[in-house]
Amino acid sequence: MTTTDTWLRRYHVGPAATAELVCFPHAGGAAAYWFPLSALLAPGVEVLAVQYPGRQDRHREPPVTDLHELADRLAEALGEPVARPRVFLGHSMGASLAYEVAVRLEGRTGAAPAGLILSGRRAPSRRRPSPEPSGDAALLARVRALGGTDADRLTDPDVLELVLPALRGDHRALAGYRDTPGAPISCPVTAFAGELDEEAPVEDVAAWRHHTTGPFDLRVFPGGHFFIADDPPGTARLIADLIRAVPRR
Repeated sequence: MTTTDTWLRRYHVGPAATAELVCFPHAGGAAAYWFPLSALLAPGVEVLAVQYPGRQDRHREPPVTDLHELADRLAEALGEPVARPRVFLGHSMGASLAYEVAVRLEGRTGAAPAGLILSGRRAPSRRRPSPEPSGDAALLARVRALGGTDADRLTDPDVLELVLPALRGDHRALAGYRDTPGAPISCPVTAFAGELDEEAPVEDVAAWRHHTTGPFDLRVFPGGHFFIADDPPGTARLIADLIRAVPRR
């Protein structure tokens, strides 16, 4: 298995696709979360869904509890030049991770993303204290409060046994995360915000504009933290339009 095979899942292989979209899941999430989006974007855009250690087919591996270490390892997996435009999409924790990987790839010819779509996450400059939940009960209460499809499954003991290690590891990584200091990235950034998202309020998401020297756009959706899954066809059409608009390098 190659490094790319370890980290990336391609559910709808698109040899004729004109662009790639690398999707980074939220805390506790897995690559399969992006399967519906992959189906909707195929065959024009090929989705590469990131699979973090500690979940699904990588459940025997320990979760990575440092977001910078995770970004380093993903930058290695994504560091080879690609022939077609590649855009990163991250939701919640995945947005911070997509940004950190982009920081690491900035300046690498053919490897840096052509654009970033950062969803449901406060900009680093709007960081608030995010202590690690004290115990599994507090952690599960926080996850359930955020909603999303994953939350519906957290009453099943067998599911909990599988997902709790990843949830613990991801929230530990978030509690210790500080963004990489230095100059902003240069690629276009589009930020997605939910108008009712208390975890990532619109004004805090809008502050991503200060982390790129390239074009910035803010899109506000109805709904809470997992607004990105409320209207899959509409979200897929918007993402396809954004990918078509990125400059070709």
